[in-house]
Amino acid sequence: MMRAATTSSAAVPLDARPPASLAPEQRARYSRHLLLPGVGLAGQERLAAARVAVVGAGGLGSPAVLYLAAAGVGTIGVIDDDVVEVSNLQRQVVHRDQDVGVAKVDSAARAVRDLNPGVQVVTHAVRLTAQNALDVLSGYDVVVDGTDNYGTRYLVSDACVLLGVPHVWASVFQFEGQVAVWWPPHGPCYRCLFPDPPQDGLVPSCAEAGVFGAVCGSVGAAQSTEALKLLLGLGEPAVGQLRMHDALAGTWDTLSVERDPACPACGPGATLRELADLPLTCARPAAPAAGPVETVDALELAALLADPPPGFRLVDVRGDDERAIVAIPGAEAIPLTSFEDGSAGALLGPDDDVVLYCKGGVRSERALRTVAPGSVARVRHLDGGVLAWVRTVDPSLPTY
Repeated sequence: MMRAATTSSAAVPLDARPPASLAPEQRARYSRHLLLPGVGLAGQERLAAARVAVVGAGGLGSPAVLYLAAAGVGTIGVIDDDVVEVSNLQRQVVHRDQDVGVAKVDSAARAVRDLNPGVQVVTHAVRLTAQNALDVLSGYDVVVDGTDNYGTRYLVSDACVLLGVPHVWASVFQFEGQVAVWWPPHGPCYRCLFPDPPQDGLVPSCAEAGVFGAVCGSVGAAQSTEALKLLLGLGEPAVGQLRMHDALAGTWDTLSVERDPACPACGPGATLRELADLPLTCARPAAPAAGPVETVDALELAALLADPPPGFRLVDVRGDDERAIVAIPGAEAIPLTSFEDGSAGALLGPDDDVVLYCKGGVRSERALRTVAPGSVARVRHLDGGVLAWVRTVDPSLPTY
């Protein structure tokens, strides 16, 4: 049975909730669980009574939702306000090609229905905010965090601390991943290890850095394992254990994390009593210096390329891998790193009329800010980047 909702009602704590009895066909479905020491019929009935929230139906949420549903978790809440895009399908395995343009929560609910119709899915087609997070997450026994931005990670952590529920967190970056369970007072919270979001520009965005799709599967499955262990009271959950996966080396390493007595969220003198919103970036891009910069839009750039002024140069500041996906014809490559280390200055002349571009406009503005006054005749950057070019000028080109 499927149903949609924007909030979930408060639930009876799992320890006090009667287990859900299994029908004969369910006993056949879960027979391999029933054979396991520590699970058995009682454990499977406990899973059937459990409620798990999965925040984000993306790279991490996809395998988490599928494995939780396959395991027979009775109610799964899926929280996501996004729709499926073609670029998601490389790693977000809960979605299909025909789901492009469909709300991710609806696509995930369809996948659960196809896999295990005995699981109830509560869809929350909302972005978590300080105003709604406690209402949305209230009533769940475990929260699985599959978010890809710092703002929501801190919001989920703080909400779990206030609600007193375990927070099964993970992140992925290129060929690496991390998994941990944050659960005061049994262990630290996310802020104990990461008190504040990273400073601007220290971490590239997800779209800039890329991610190896199968790593999401490995890490999302690990999150499912941790959630199931918590629900069953089985084994040693990764409470206070930061488990780090290097897919290229094929290794998992563990770092123990202690509670921070000065933590504003879970320490003895905690001051965090209500939620606050943070910027919803994957990793906040470097904030350009104050003051306006000169831009061109995609149509203006098309006109410049059709009739270039003296000294005109179109410069792509992205890396080789991104340029191989899509590029504006006639552009030359000078990567952002060359602007930031000063070496681009030797490649530009005082008579050059330069337009810089990147994927969306953030990195091209950063590059522009490094160009010394008077070193070129004119410098601008493409508002909206190559994605704006594809959208406005040449929709036949691919996007990413």
